[in-house]
Amino acid sequence: MAPIVTGEAQFATVPAAVGIISAFGLVFTVSLFAWICCQRKSAKTNKTPSYKFVHMLKGVDIYPENLNNKKKFGADEKTELNTKNAASPIGTKNALHLELDKRDLNGNFTQPHHKVRSSPDLDIPSPQKYFVEEGKELVSPECLLSNKAPSSTEKTEKKAKLGTLFFSLEYNFEKKAFVVNIKEAHGLSAMDEQSMTSDPYVKMTILPDKKHKVKTRVLRKTLDPTFDETFSFYGILYSQVENLALHFIVLSFDRFSRDDVIGEVLVPLSGIDLSQGRILMNREISKRNVRKAVGRGELLVSLCYQSTTNTLTVVVLKARHLQKSESSELSDPYVKVNLYQGNKRVCKKKTHVKKCSLNPVFNELFVFDIPSEGELKDTKVELLLLDSGRLSRNDVIGQLLLCATAEGTVGEHWREICEHPRRQIAKWHILSEG
Repeated sequence: MAPIVTGEAQFATVPAAVGIISAFGLVFTVSLFAWICCQRKSAKTNKTPSYKFVHMLKGVDIYPENLNNKKKFGADEKTELNTKNAASPIGTKNALHLELDKRDLNGNFTQPHHKVRSSPDLDIPSPQKYFVEEGKELVSPECLLSNKAPSSTEKTEKKAKLGTLFFSLEYNFEKKAFVVNIKEAHGLSAMDEQSMTSDPYVKMTILPDKKHKVKTRVLRKTLDPTFDETFSFYGILYSQVENLALHFIVLSFDRFSRDDVIGEVLVPLSGIDLSQGRILMNREISKRNVRKAVGRGELLVSLCYQSTTNTLTVVVLKARHLQKSESSELSDPYVKVNLYQGNKRVCKKKTHVKKCSLNPVFNELFVFDIPSEGELKDTKVELLLLDSGRLSRNDVIGQLLLCATAEGTVGEHWREICEHPRRQIAKWHILSEG
């Protein structure tokens, strides 16, 4: 009869079985881990890198290309190595390794017959492409550009064209008025370099008296302004029109500084017949001719006579086109103002010295009391423009004498302040030798 195993004996054999199973599992796990490590190591040693990083300064992107792209880095060299190593089974695997051994740290080939291929986007053409062969000589790009460049005459013609001014002339026999209509201007030059436009307006003066001066409104940001403004000048006889001339000055308004002069148009009216009605005209705008004063310069003076207080106000504003001093190219001008009653000097004053300037700005005001027993017609105002010399005597640049007996614009200026008291009147005067 077989022996009967009790429950205690059965429970005694279970720990032994569990120990055997756990030992076999541990051995299997260790062997599996070792096998995986060997596979990974062999895969790393046998794996060929799909790309290689090269510095961007060498002309190649540092980002790898798509592995499916045929244009890969070193494609030419790999094909050459593949053909050489086709007989060996490991030739295809070690092709890139051989290639890497022939490169330095920057990715350049050490042998002179190999060439580094750059990215397709960074292909640099050879310098011979920039030269064109004409006969037997090579022509550089500078020569080609010089052949196509505009000539100097074309440049001067473009610069000379400042625009065209359109206007009309008419004489109204019923009202005895000379009528000028400033219509428009075309193709003005741009005075604002940033916006490449202008803010044009037109000033017009009737010569030679310069008594009638008008100007149009300012039109913003346009090179083809349309003014269409009419100016009527009454008191001008028809027989006097042929002796007159119209002076147009086209300017560009500047809010922060002096207005820019675009150009001018001078229209003599001799030979123009206005008896048949209105005449439409147009003239090319020319560069303004700055007419310098004949003599020793000009002085801008403002006068005002106060009849109630019996005072004369003299404002020395500025001077222009002064002559250079003998010692240096610039002068140190100032103005001395003398008031004469008859032949006797009653009062004298002077402005501050303006250093190193041939166009000084004074803007200084002087008030003179006129004696009650004297009259304005017997009063004289003498202005001496001098050059302040440190080591030598002050040289007289020019002289101006304002009085009732003076001729020309000086006499007209004096008569105007007598006829219009309490009105400030300013005019330019040519200086004479002192």
